[in-house]
Amino acid sequence: MADALTALNESTTVMPSPRRAPPHERIIEVARELFCRDGIHATGIDRILTEAGASKMTLYGRFGSKEALVREVLAREGAEWRETFFALITAAGPDPADCLQATIPALRSWFEGARFYGCAFMNAAAEHAKGSSGGEPWLREMTAQHHAAIIAFLETQAQAAGYAEPRMMARQVLLVLDGAIAAMMVSGDVGVLDVAARNLRAVLRAG
Repeated sequence: MADALTALNESTTVMPSPRRAPPHERIIEVARELFCRDGIHATGIDRILTEAGASKMTLYGRFGSKEALVREVLAREGAEWRETFFALITAAGPDPADCLQATIPALRSWFEGARFYGCAFMNAAAEHAKGSSGGEPWLREMTAQHHAAIIAFLETQAQAAGYAEPRMMARQVLLVLDGAIAAMMVSGDVGVLDVAARNLRAVLRAG
């Protein structure tokens, strides 16, 4: 499990050299870091292009708009986060009950890493909800798809662990995880995980 813990911290902390990756990849990786760290609205296209060493022609020719770039960034951030997070959980061993318990240690490795800016989807949804439209449908859809993928994975573990209502258990576990992420974003205190671990044990026992 140590290798997986290292992966969670390293896979999303080390940005590629701006001069080694293709221009469109440099744009994605720089935008990914800036969007997650500083916010989508606060990050202008010119700043992304300057740090990526790329041209507007490349950006608009490849993506067409800032919104399309945001979509690409969120899709990649979500896919890589899920892949690594699921690997951490399954590394806990063959017992699916142990895998469900491992969700909190998996969060800890992320929280204590150099690149914890909160959940990219929570942050993006919160930013866009501030607008007069009350949020973007495409963003809500992407967020829902991200959560659905996590629930599906947790449901598989809960079913294998013998829970009578595996989908409900998956939703309860995700609620504990989302609460811990939100609390960490607000407080910056990894101690929230001790509370989350107690809540998770209570949920798993009650199920």
